[in-house]
Amino acid sequence: MTLPAGFERAMARDRDAVDARLQAIATARVSDHPRIGEALVYALAAGGKRIRPLLCLWTHDLCAGRENAATRAAALEAACAIECVHTYSLVHDDLPCMDDDDLRRGRKSLHRQFDEATAVLTGDALLTLGFELLGSVDVPATVALETIRVLAAAAGTGGLISGQALDLELTGKPDTTRVEVVERIHERKTARLIAAAMETGAVVAQPGDAGIRERARRAGLMAGSAFQIVDDVLDMTGDAATLGKTPGKDRQAGKRTYAAAVGTAAALEAARERVAQALRELPEAAGTPLAGLFDFVAERRR
Repeated sequence: MTLPAGFERAMARDRDAVDARLQAIATARVSDHPRIGEALVYALAAGGKRIRPLLCLWTHDLCAGRENAATRAAALEAACAIECVHTYSLVHDDLPCMDDDDLRRGRKSLHRQFDEATAVLTGDALLTLGFELLGSVDVPATVALETIRVLAAAAGTGGLISGQALDLELTGKPDTTRVEVVERIHERKTARLIAAAMETGAVVAQPGDAGIRERARRAGLMAGSAFQIVDDVLDMTGDAATLGKTPGKDRQAGKRTYAAAVGTAAALEAARERVAQALRELPEAAGTPLAGLFDFVAERRR
């Protein structure tokens, strides 16, 4: 994998910016309720790859340029909103009534560090916090409303919620390796939120080319599919120290995964093809950090 020049520097710089803003946001809520505030800080300090906020930021940069200080600041706030919603989904996914996992991002999952009730409430707080942030973004009101609509559609019953419900309903049942079923779960549970991150970046940038928003959304669906396919492979081949979460749980639980359906080699090739499709949607991204992030998604080892 050959990444664009400056990719790692840009990734580190913008991850640091996202992390710093998230910690400021979480710390400001400690005075509302100390335990929930502490749990918010814990959940958002866990780090992770920050793929979704980076996709939001770098799609903005593709449309408006990094040097556009006003909309860049708004894009950072929107990126943090998306990461809050993503982190809420992880906190709830780890609960005993869902995927029942003890590890997340290399640390105890939130319900193990605190307790189940605190984890439920913290997940709720993260979800609502995401929309509070979007409602406060310094852009025209119509733009802010559109970012809220885009994220709500991806996080609601048309996306994340139904994807997780379908995953739970079908876990351990026959025909666990049908590719079309796997792809339906992947699109709703993972790809639509990643697509929303990219679309939100374009919305905040307010580009003159109206078509780039739709192309960004389609590219996000492809990148999101690639991300989840690689996640499935890593669940089969990785270890806890590398992944930061418990490996092999999908197989043990009888979950539907792309790697189980077609094998690891074919799954990785499918991920690379989806990344190629994402780049075909956004040819102007060639040589930018955004293109590098697409490649990183398909070739990552954790």
